[in-house]
Amino acid sequence: MSRHMARAFDRGSDMAKGLALTIGLNAVDPRHYEGWSGKLNACEADARDMADIARSRRFKVQRLLTRRATRSAVLGGIARAASALRSGDIFLLSYSGHGGQVPDRNHDEPDAQDETWCLYNGELIDDEIHQALGRFKPGVRVLVLSDSCHSGTVTKTMFYAARGAAAGTDRVRYRNMPREVALRTYRAHRGMYDKLQDSSKGDPRAAVRASVILISGCQDNQLSQDGDFNGLFTANLLRVWKEGHFAGSYRTFHSAIVKSMPPDQTPKFFAVGAPSRAFERQRPFTV
Repeated sequence: MSRHMARAFDRGSDMAKGLALTIGLNAVDPRHYEGWSGKLNACEADARDMADIARSRRFKVQRLLTRRATRSAVLGGIARAASALRSGDIFLLSYSGHGGQVPDRNHDEPDAQDETWCLYNGELIDDEIHQALGRFKPGVRVLVLSDSCHSGTVTKTMFYAARGAAAGTDRVRYRNMPREVALRTYRAHRGMYDKLQDSSKGDPRAAVRASVILISGCQDNQLSQDGDFNGLFTANLLRVWKEGHFAGSYRTFHSAIVKSMPPDQTPKFFAVGAPSRAFERQRPFTV
């Protein structure tokens, strides 16, 4: 870990503290994904823009782009934040990249599929995200923004059947790992993914003591569009945020983003862990 990254996770005062980890992958390592590089256009830009918002709101930021966005780097960044933050503090976790699937082995998914974030050198399974969120202390606020396919409930285990891209959308690039790639990748690395899932047995939702808000790029059964400058969800989030002029709550923030989105991509507001109306009523990105 660099000195800059280490400083980003050190506690500086007794006042409320904000830490942010922004992740964006314009490609993945084809050596792990069986020849698939998953090229996208705008995920790194999304991560940079989310980092800019976080800095403007007095968060200390760690940013991971493409090759640096490995499984160990992401899990390590979340763990360091969990260790550093106390009740009243806030953690922002944003992800822009492909969403994928692996077969569910611990029988907590109605469609028998676990959803994943496609990190550079391997997928991060939803159960692992739940366990990572379980490290945060009671009273910590966690905001997760996921501009990826099938992201409606990425902060918990339940996942619904995904539909394919609609006919006639050849010009639209989606942040979705193709099913055939997902199957090839799982079969090539089955021992790794089975072991990760077996170690996550139990109900990880029960272990989340922090108050977590997820605003996702789409519903679990939808796909998220990439773009030339930003992903469609992130572009509308930035438009609503209006360089800091937005003054409503998290729920009104989510509603305003939804109004700008097409009917086949509907961002979801989802709360996990300890309920907190006070958190939900805050202006977005408040430290």
